[in-house]
Amino acid sequence: MATLAERYDSALVVARHPRLRVSAIEIHLGTRYTADTLAALRRRFPRTRFVWLMGADNLAQIHRWRSWRKVFAQVPIAALDRSPYSYTALVNPAARRFAQARVSNRAATHLADQPAPAWIFVRQPLHPASATAIRAVRRNGEA
Repeated sequence: MATLAERYDSALVVARHPRLRVSAIEIHLGTRYTADTLAALRRRFPRTRFVWLMGADNLAQIHRWRSWRKVFAQVPIAALDRSPYSYTALVNPAARRFAQARVSNRAATHLADQPAPAWIFVRQPLHPASATAIRAVRRNGEA
């Protein structure tokens, strides 16, 4: 995995929308694990409705994360389709454990209003390039 600084810089490049704000708030919160970061964010911003966004690659292995059940219990989750991880993501222990909490794709626009646990798998047109290839091009200054 890239360093936090590298991931932050990369996010700045791609998150060019007025409603998106890139942050490395984990540094200020003093957290290392997702469940701890979410708990701290919810304490700090009690009126904010959060949705955790992740790729299917992360959903496929979230059951290996520290306190992964707490992640599902704290905020709704939107898992974005990423080939070739989709099948694994949808049959892993976390997807099975929280199968009853999966909401329909019609509910996607209101996911932030759903009480946790709630999650959705967002199927989308997939770009043929791999993230690894895109990062390699950026590292080499070709983009």
